[in-house]
Amino acid sequence: VQLVESGGGLVQAGGSLRLSCAASGSTFSITVMGWYRQAPGKPRELVAAFTSGGGSTNYADSVKGRITISRDNAKNTMYLQMNSLKPEDTAVYYCCASNSFSFWWGRGTQVTVSS
Repeated sequence: VQLVESGGGLVQAGGSLRLSCAASGSTFSITVMGWYRQAPGKPRELVAAFTSGGGSTNYADSVKGRITISRDNAKNTMYLQMNSLKPEDTAVYYCCASNSFSFWWGRGTQVTVSS
């Protein structure tokens, strides 16, 4: 599985961005997909994730109500709609996918929120 993120950039506080993650390869084997982020000097943290069967969706408490994860199965693409962005949302955002045997990462896309 290959994952390629896009959509990052510089935005003012209160603004919005939509990140995309295009998946290719053996996407039929994926059972969980999600987004992580890593700010400078901090560990990588889960932002949001869902199971491929749509059974559950999880969000970090810090983003609930502001960020929505979604997918377009026909395009093999996952999205992260981020609204009401805050400077503390500044980080490199990584797309991830997994099944029982493997875990895949994208290369990341930078999101910078200015105050």
